[in-house]
Amino acid sequence: MNVTQKLIQSHLMHGDMKPNEEIGIRIDQTLTQDATGTLVMLELEAMGLDRVKTEVSVQYVDHNIIQEDFKNPDDHLFLRSACQRFGVWYSRPGNGVSHPCHQENFGKPGKTLLGSDSHTPAAGAIGMLSIGAGGLEVALAMAGEPFFTRMPLVWGVKLTGILADWVSAKDVILEMLRRHGVEGGHGRIIEYYGPGLDTLSAMDRHVIANMGAELGATSTVFPSDQEVRRFLRAWQREEDWIELVADKGATYDVYEEIDLASLVPLIAMPSSPGNVRPVSEVAGEQIYQTYIGSSANPGYRDLAVSAMMVKGRQVNDRVSFDINPTSRAQLETLVRDGHVAHLLHAGARLHQAGCNGCIGMGQAPASNELSLRTVPRNFPGRSGTREDKVCLVSPETATASALTGVITDPRTLGIPYPRIADPDDPIINRAMFMPPLPLEEAQQVALVKGPNIASLPNFEPLPDEIEVPVILKTANDVSTDEIMPPGLRVLPFRSNIPMIAEFSFDRIDPTYAERAKQMPGHVVVGGSNYGQGSSREHAALGPQYLGLRAVLTKGFARIHAQNLINFGVLPLIFTEFADYDAIQAGDVLRLTDLRRVLSEGGELVVENVTQQHTFQVRHDMSPRQVQFLLRGGLISWMKERLSRQ
Repeated sequence: MNVTQKLIQSHLMHGDMKPNEEIGIRIDQTLTQDATGTLVMLELEAMGLDRVKTEVSVQYVDHNIIQEDFKNPDDHLFLRSACQRFGVWYSRPGNGVSHPCHQENFGKPGKTLLGSDSHTPAAGAIGMLSIGAGGLEVALAMAGEPFFTRMPLVWGVKLTGILADWVSAKDVILEMLRRHGVEGGHGRIIEYYGPGLDTLSAMDRHVIANMGAELGATSTVFPSDQEVRRFLRAWQREEDWIELVADKGATYDVYEEIDLASLVPLIAMPSSPGNVRPVSEVAGEQIYQTYIGSSANPGYRDLAVSAMMVKGRQVNDRVSFDINPTSRAQLETLVRDGHVAHLLHAGARLHQAGCNGCIGMGQAPASNELSLRTVPRNFPGRSGTREDKVCLVSPETATASALTGVITDPRTLGIPYPRIADPDDPIINRAMFMPPLPLEEAQQVALVKGPNIASLPNFEPLPDEIEVPVILKTANDVSTDEIMPPGLRVLPFRSNIPMIAEFSFDRIDPTYAERAKQMPGHVVVGGSNYGQGSSREHAALGPQYLGLRAVLTKGFARIHAQNLINFGVLPLIFTEFADYDAIQAGDVLRLTDLRRVLSEGGELVVENVTQQHTFQVRHDMSPRQVQFLLRGGLISWMKERLSRQ
């Protein structure tokens, strides 16, 4: 068996390990962050859960840490009280980004992790099966329910050779995106193996696993080998290590090979992670900003390499050189070793440990100016600037470009390559984690709700007939950042659904929310890969609150489709893509006999009342998911379930 199969088999609770069959797996750990975790805690409250049933659940505050007014601080106090009430670890604001912090302090080889963040698969770097999901599914896992998904194909990627100077782990995942684009990993778990692994640290593997999400993969898995043991020993957790490697002769459903020695510095140009080219092809274009850090390049090495490149030098006077430490422990270690001093002296702008500019929380670039970032994605407007031009690069390429003021292939700098390894003696500071309270004490805690925190609305059962207009038609690859924008303007309302709903589709059609409120219900039509990107369930819940009843597309991204189901919105797929071309915004669609057809299976017939013709759509829901939808969503279903226990 390969590592992925071993992880799934050891946690399998429902179904068979046959490709595309629905399986249910036991979840050992959960991860939530504040942009999604506020809803998770409100969902636990709505379900009536007494205490989480996982081995470990951790709530991080890393996204909304800019305290512009009362909203973010109020949510932090709410999350702290909810962690105390439900038995969850609480990572305080400024402690760092969830993914590296979790790998450093809680991740365990052989365990499963479900997170309400699409980059949760980063934990696969140390031999975990880690999957990103909507907050409601994470809430269910915290309540002891299995996580259900389709059994993916296992995509084995054999790594050979050794990376050349000025080429690093970011270029490995960019090479995967260059070859396969943002849909290449749909329905697959990527498993890396081969002799090339010996030269990749646990944090190098984190870089690659983190951005498997940009390929649309369900997860990414690495073996737990001696390098993982070294990493856990450095973080004083060697007792958590187990060896977990593929059996001799293990097979994979899909095969790929990458010769690391053949790779060159790569760059994803605006505005898609799949728009990858060699840096040498675009060298010389003027830039405004470089940004080092984020969950996609979170390691000590990533920032130390940059520090050594700028030591004794100054960055170009036109460039904003932004440094985003990803954990407090990493920052303390970089200070100890003198690297922060080099960065500051060269002109760096040092920010607090957190997600920051990656999700539009500060460090927004100038309009129509190139920003070279080590972040995981560059969807339009995600940076906080509507007319942004964000590129994805390695720390080496970002730093070289900061020094010159133009896109620069770091191999052309003419300086020695600073080879730096992650230290075996990082400064470990776990004082910023609050452990769960004992059960008796936890039951006395009241949730602290500020004026911006609103309980979730009620969800009505699916009606038998829908007759509503198409209010919006979108193109392919619409991201959740375009459906529900991130950033300082929007995310502070994450715990207030009526308010955040006002921003739905703002970047595609600013009139959407106002028009939706004038209608009794509506439908949205989308192209392929609809809902790619963030797991943010507000992208489903906001439009649902405004009356969204169904979404008809050529294809969905996995997490967003599940989020729609969770909140009672029909995710439907055109049987013939020509019907997508024919349909127009403003057309009135009628779907009848919904409850019977969904329960019995088969395709649905849609009548276009405006154009006076019919067409067929299908759904990919399992019988279990259909039952959620018929009840109006997962909260209603789980509330009934808990009331019977």
